[in-house]
Amino acid sequence: MPSETIAGQWRVPRTVPALKLATAAPLLALGLLLAQGDLLRPVLGGLAAAVLVGWGVRDLVAPVRLAVGPDGLSVPAGWTGRQHLPWSAVETIRVERRSGRALAGPALEIDTGDSLHLFSRLDLGADPAEVADALHAARATAG
Repeated sequence: MPSETIAGQWRVPRTVPALKLATAAPLLALGLLLAQGDLLRPVLGGLAAAVLVGWGVRDLVAPVRLAVGPDGLSVPAGWTGRQHLPWSAVETIRVERRSGRALAGPALEIDTGDSLHLFSRLDLGADPAEVADALHAARATAG
């Protein structure tokens, strides 16, 4: 974020990357145990384990998913980068209930018109509705 004071930030809970990293080894072992001479199963197990390790490491290296300050928001950009969104660029902040496998449950949506940023409870470590209320309050006090 620019040189603004951070009014609040939300991060991935510490248990989430630990769970991802702890699940990687059994997934790889499962692929090896079920191989039975088939190369595809250990490769898929290794690939899934590598994705979980990468995802877990990203959560450890860049745990803050959302930060708010007087000038706007800071959201993830790329693997570990940050992007500043000034309040003038933010069109809507709302909570939508999503269904499906990838993002089930309430999700915080931040729409800039050019991009849509989605955050689940596991991204924020808090209820998306409470975070939306905090963002609306911060935006109102920013003018």
